[in-house]
Amino acid sequence: MFSQFFKKYDTAAVFAIGSVGYCCIELLWRGRTHWTMAVAGGICFTLITEIEKRFTNVNFLYKCIMGSLAITTVELFIGVIFNLMLNKNIWDYSNLKFNFLGQICILYTVLWGFITALALPVSRKLILALQK
Repeated sequence: MFSQFFKKYDTAAVFAIGSVGYCCIELLWRGRTHWTMAVAGGICFTLITEIEKRFTNVNFLYKCIMGSLAITTVELFIGVIFNLMLNKNIWDYSNLKFNFLGQICILYTVLWGFITALALPVSRKLILALQK
């Protein structure tokens, strides 16, 4: 029954897992989160899962780099919309070196690579579960 649910709603399930996971990371790292981070997390985990599905023969390090760049891109788009255009002030990297518009920076891009390294095996197991 559980696997039937995932087969029918696999993209929604992947998105939901990413949403919850990202919000948990935010709560552990910053002590707070915002609903937009649930959206970002869902999108990011969906992208990481797609990277894992489509690039099966690609080196793990390259997948981590792809995931890092994907997360950074999502962070930039959400940051520009919610932080800059709508003035929600969810985060601000202006005080960090090598930032762009205060929305993305090298430090977090590297950290997203480590998060991707943790998310890829979870993604692989989820893909296998969804294929059953």
